[in-house]
Amino acid sequence: MTLLNSSHILFDFSKDSDLSDWTIVNDGVMGGISQSDLTINANGNALFSGKVSLDYNGGFASVRYNPRTIDVKGYSKLVIRCKGPANTYQVRAKSSRRERHSYIEYINVSEDWQEIEVDMAMMYPAFRGYEMDMPNYPKAVLDEFAILIGNKRYEEFELEIDWIKLR
Repeated sequence: MTLLNSSHILFDFSKDSDLSDWTIVNDGVMGGISQSDLTINANGNALFSGKVSLDYNGGFASVRYNPRTIDVKGYSKLVIRCKGPANTYQVRAKSSRRERHSYIEYINVSEDWQEIEVDMAMMYPAFRGYEMDMPNYPKAVLDEFAILIGNKRYEEFELEIDWIKLR
């Protein structure tokens, strides 16, 4: 009898976490001045924090994780254990880093620890804020994972992340 894996850890943060596969990408790529950082806090969790500015055509901050390509056919959800001041973020995925578009879904974070599930089949393709006329996430492989904040307002943010899994 073959047992299917019920979950796959994409990243489990700890005080010894190597963040070298994580990259900050802010609106500076288009002239903006938003700032963000990803650090490990005293509790061993990731802390994605910063300031979003709308100045100079800005308006977003993001952090991207580039794992080795992961076969996701056996999973249906991306699950993030996180907390922070109440805010809305985008969870983004790519099936190839060469794609210009990302597949996105919005999540609402609260001040209490929660496991937020994102149904990968509901992640729709978008490029520079515009939904594309294409099918939703193909759910074959995961080549990039990202979290983006861009709520069309000036804001400071702080998102604490314990782990990210596929389920």
